[in-house]
Parts: sequence; C-alpha cells; structure tokens
Amino acid sequence: MKPPYPHPLIAREGWPFVAVTTALALVATWFLGWWSAPLWLVALFVVQFFRDPSREVPDDPRAVVSPADGRIVAVERTRDPWLERDALKISVFMNVFNVHSNRAPVDGAVKKRWYHTGTFLNASLDKASIDNERNALWFRARSGQDVTCVQIAGLIARRILCYVGEGTELVRGERYGFIRFGSRVDVYLPVDAEVRAALGDKVYAAESVIARLPANG
Repeated sequence: MKPPYPHPLIAREGWPFVAVTTALALVATWFLGWWSAPLWLVALFVVQFFRDPSREVPDDPRAVVSPADGRIVAVERTRDPWLERDALKISVFMNVFNVHSNRAPVDGAVKKRWYHTGTFLNASLDKASIDNERNALWFRARSGQDVTCVQIAGLIARRILCYVGEGTELVRGERYGFIRFGSRVDVYLPVDAEVRAALGDKVYAAESVIARLPANG
C-alpha cells in the first residue's frame, strides 16, 4: 500500500541547513578550490540526514509499523506512563545516519498529545524515556486498541517537531513529525500484542512491522 506522498525527497525541515551548507561550500570553492572539500562533505552529510524517501506500507490492518528508521533497543513489558497501564514497549534508536522522519504506527485518531521538557541524555539509554525532552501521542486505533508513540530527543537532537494534535486522523505510515540529529521513539502497545521485532533488529519507518495488534478490539 503506497500512501499519498505530499512531501519532498529532502525533508522541508532540512531546507535551511542544506541551503546554508551548500552556499558555504560554493563560496569556499570559489576562493579555496579543492581545500573546500571538507565543507562539501558537511553539505553531503546534511543532505543525507534530511532525506525522506517514500515507503511501501504493509496492507495488514493489524500491523504496527515502525514509527522511525533505526535499531530496536528495547522490547519489554513495562508501565505506560502516559495512559497509566501495563504495556508492551518497543523502542527504536535513530543515529545520525538514519532517516529522521516519523510516521504513524497504526491507522487511527490522535486522542491526546503531551509535551515535556527534559534533559538530553544519549537516546539509546533506558533513562532517556523518562528524563529527556519528549512528545507523546495517544492513538486510538481503528480496531479500538490504544497505542502510545513517544518522540524523544537525544544527546545531539535538540528539536522535536510534531505536526498533529488531538482529533487528527492518520493512516499507517503517514508522516507526522521529525526529530533533528539523533533520537529515539518509544511505542507502547497492549500487553497481548504480537511482537514481530527483536533487540538489535534494523527497522525502517512505515515499512517494518514491529508488532501486530490483538484481534479483539
């Protein structure tokens, strides 16, 4: 299933960064010639960081897709601090070489949004889920289950961007936010969800199925 793709291949969040680094590299080339090579490497890094490719979304209506590119760093039963329930948590860590566009993990409506300021610990640490700056969305899936998706700033990331709020309807794989420069996303699911991801797995936003929701709503 290919969802509508209304955004460009280079995320709009990166346009100012791409423009500035490219302009600096061009000016340096004019004055310094090949000594400008390091600036071109910086510009290329910025372009790759803000890339935002289209993705093929699985058709399975019970599928929970990864909200971010990266590596699975946690699969555990824990407490969902946002909905105050027992839950299954799956965490995805994004390094600076991953795509940082965030996608909806399920079809459904945003019931509530929370934002908390915090610290900027390494996002791969468990403490980051509690201590770091974070933005949480409570999704009510079309099948009736509750899913919480939390954007977490990391050691380098200092800007969480979220473009949806209460009442917004999203489909699996639809773009809803972005985190600049290394971060983490936690997904809290019903305890009887079927896990499809394992620690260390490399996952891709909107494409990789990390779990399946239970058949009963």
